[in-house]
Amino acid sequence: MALPVVRASVRRDFRDFDAQFESLVQQVFGPASSPAERAWRPATAVSETESAYVVELEVPGVKREDLTIEVEDGRLAVAGELKETENGTLRSRTRRTGRFEYRTRLPRGVDADGIGAELADGVLTVTIAKPETATPRRIEITQA
Repeated sequence: MALPVVRASVRRDFRDFDAQFESLVQQVFGPASSPAERAWRPATAVSETESAYVVELEVPGVKREDLTIEVEDGRLAVAGELKETENGTLRSRTRRTGRFEYRTRLPRGVDADGIGAELADGVLTVTIAKPETATPRRIEITQA
């Protein structure tokens, strides 16, 4: 079975299309930033317990002082930077470095004072206490 031959003109057409598309993107959104300048999003798990929402972000190698956590207008924003290390000549890398960001909208009624964070073993755990109205509670029935 013979494989189809891709002619040089087809490759040139794709290159031309790619260049035109990149030009259009730059006209609409401005010059593209380099991959090193773009923020990436860490792997995240969000769970819910009876009393809180828990956001876990995988940030191995990130120091506490390189992290910021902010709450504003009902949104949680976690940002930081994983700095490159210089241990000789780099031969291969599959892990990301540079700036990262994670943003999410918080449930209604969450109090910013009820948010805590802990960094342990490369995992940043942000615990968001549920408002009293969202926490289920059992009502005792009294005898009349």
